[in-house]
Amino acid sequence: MTKLTDQISPHWKNSLSAIVLGLGLAACATPLETAQDASALTPPQPLFSDYQGAPQIIPGEDLAATRVTGIVFEDLNQNSQFDEGEPGIPGVKVSNGLDVVVTGAEGAYSLAARDDMAVFVIQPAGYQVPHNEDWVPQFAYQHKPAGTPKQLRYGGLPPTGPLPAAIHFPLISTPNSNAFQCAVLGDIQSYSNTEIGYVRDSLVDDILGLDRAERPDCLIAVGDVLGDDFGLLPRLANVLGTLKAPQWWVHGNHDFDFDADTDADSSDSWRRMYGPNYYAFEIGDAVFIILDNVVYPCGYVDAEVQGREFCITESRKLYNGRITDAQMAFVENLLSLYPDDKLLVFAHHIPFVTFINQDTAPHQTDNVSELYALIGDRPALSLSGHTHTVENLSPGDRFSGWLELVGVEELPFRHIVAGAVSGAWFSGDFDTFGVPMSLQRLGSPRGWLELQVDGADYVETYFGSNLSRDQRMWLSVNTPGYRTWFREIMAWVNASQTERDAVPPLSINDLADVKLLTRLDLASGSYLTANVWDGSSETTVTAEIDGVLYAMERTQPADGEGVRLGAFWSDPFATQRQLSVGRYALQSRSELERNQGWEAFQGARFGPAAPQPQPVIASQSSHLWRLILPSTLANGAHQIIVQAKDRHGRVTSDTIVIEVVDERPPARFRTDEFNAFEDGAPVR
Repeated sequence: MTKLTDQISPHWKNSLSAIVLGLGLAACATPLETAQDASALTPPQPLFSDYQGAPQIIPGEDLAATRVTGIVFEDLNQNSQFDEGEPGIPGVKVSNGLDVVVTGAEGAYSLAARDDMAVFVIQPAGYQVPHNEDWVPQFAYQHKPAGTPKQLRYGGLPPTGPLPAAIHFPLISTPNSNAFQCAVLGDIQSYSNTEIGYVRDSLVDDILGLDRAERPDCLIAVGDVLGDDFGLLPRLANVLGTLKAPQWWVHGNHDFDFDADTDADSSDSWRRMYGPNYYAFEIGDAVFIILDNVVYPCGYVDAEVQGREFCITESRKLYNGRITDAQMAFVENLLSLYPDDKLLVFAHHIPFVTFINQDTAPHQTDNVSELYALIGDRPALSLSGHTHTVENLSPGDRFSGWLELVGVEELPFRHIVAGAVSGAWFSGDFDTFGVPMSLQRLGSPRGWLELQVDGADYVETYFGSNLSRDQRMWLSVNTPGYRTWFREIMAWVNASQTERDAVPPLSINDLADVKLLTRLDLASGSYLTANVWDGSSETTVTAEIDGVLYAMERTQPADGEGVRLGAFWSDPFATQRQLSVGRYALQSRSELERNQGWEAFQGARFGPAAPQPQPVIASQSSHLWRLILPSTLANGAHQIIVQAKDRHGRVTSDTIVIEVVDERPPARFRTDEFNAFEDGAPVR
């Protein structure tokens, strides 16, 4: 989503310019039956093959041409050329970004030409469009006769000249399976080659470690694929290409040309280097509709909506969340060609609505209610990124701010904010893989969402990168001492950088062990907490303590309330790792200034300094459950088993051990006791 210097209410000022800005249970893998012969162990073949190629463009010379025509054909020899004997494919949808037509009996189509358009084929179920060497689908032609009207930092689109005489789209047939799985990647957002290395050593390493049957059939990157620098796109695509799955990308607010003057030009470098900024494709019984709902720079149309006045009052160019008229017409025309029981999967960057930014205008989609009206009662799913959170929002959920800002009282279908591959912008201390832990805004780990689809049904599972595939939650304890510690550090965070001490008032060393509780801690209110990463309104969480089963309470019931924020509502597991980050203190004698402390975003510098809080703190969460611990717990150690049951009936569990004592023992080595004796005798 946004970087620290974007249009967000600051937690941190000046160099940080920081942010108000951070699913599931174990996948249902079927164990192999005892093999009767060697062939029984042969892994299943991938749904899509390594078919490389591109549309066949027949150059045109007619500057007055008003229609684009061509053939969608089965590329039997896989050379991307419409050769004699290769059949045209009827019933395939082709679009100019506004109109959608269906090919005739011989695979032919004809579309009205637009002055600035992408002409693309909508991959039909049972077929595959070609891809390049990095598995980036090649299914479109960009038409902008005069090119981008000004020189852009990353090149924009060169003049394309006359409309081609024909655009032929090659396809090959594939197994038409209604059951498949895709990896949904929120905010990869790598700003540097170092951060592409983090992507390689987390997400890519995770997926390559899976059995073939568990690997995704496609990748859907829901925006902020880049971190503002298009020069990194080839390497990123190449690294992701090792996963050998088609890469379908969504255009986000860190993927546009910042130096463009109109929204119509702001995706030009993306269109040249990747493809259309909105489009659609089919797999099995689902149609994926990719939208670009980031309007940049926003202007008078956006400012007509209450709360978006910043689009014309601010001196700098800003963005807003809105579906353009052309895209809305494209969706309407597309839906008219599908039966009402077709699963519609909308992938877009800015959420339609969100928990974390429920009161913030540009980070939700202004006119989403119009889209809901087009969808009606069809089965649908929304997939988004942007907020660096995992949010599994259920039909019927409602939060304060939605109705006032985007006209949505409650959700008509499931909306999933898919977290972030980069987590909280690759901040935090390093894990054992050398990748920043980067826990997100609601306390979940950086990671990716697995979407298993079968017909119109689907199962969502969020996996934390570099973590066990079985781990689905964090457990901790919110004690009175923790709340005091949290509030004191956050008061320092929110103070002016020019007036506060350079060293935070407390560090992780100043927090007493939250799982070692005194009787006073229990009497004053200590809460067991369970952060279930993909928890939703249908999730139930229980805790078993000393043989007694307790129901845990969700801190945000999604019943129209606002964000519950602060020490009392925070996730102690995440905040302990977020509020004292030693990576700030990295320093050497190398004389290389940019190697001191750490660097993120567009070269923003952090440190060298005393350990500091990371920019994002899990002060709130939509997927946190808690239980006040009984004050009658006996002294000694207690094992607590926490179980979470999701909407699919899947159960995951985790265990935490707490201790109860009358008085808290010393935390450090008992030096006085040790030094009071010498060779077994008291020191005289």
